[in-house]
Amino acid sequence: MADINTIAQQFTDYYYSTFDADRAGLAPLYRDHSMLTWEENQIQGTAAIMEKLQASVSVVGPSRLGLPFTRVVHKVVTRDAQPGSSTVASILVLVTGQLIVDDGSNILQFSQMFHLVPDGGSYFVQNDVFRLVYG
Repeated sequence: MADINTIAQQFTDYYYSTFDADRAGLAPLYRDHSMLTWEENQIQGTAAIMEKLQASVSVVGPSRLGLPFTRVVHKVVTRDAQPGSSTVASILVLVTGQLIVDDGSNILQFSQMFHLVPDGGSYFVQNDVFRLVYG
């Protein structure tokens, strides 16, 4: 198995560049049993996750489906990786960074955790937890 830090870097480089350029390209990274927690909202399955990631809304509230921005650039500040299990070659990846959204006048801090599980010769996202960091 390749070094988990190398896998974590390759994965996050791909994930964030794809997210910033064309979010539809993230669909192959998720499965029907994958779960995304965006802030405190849990979303399960590829279709529902992609609906969340691709839609943009301006309405704030618990019923909103999309993201509160249309354009975003991720800047990774830290990235840590650990083995996710002693029995499966899964990887936990924790990222902290900055989001530059829409007009770029407000930089937001974020943290994101990925649980990557092997599938054939690559990995898929079993769990994805995203949080904005305030303060």
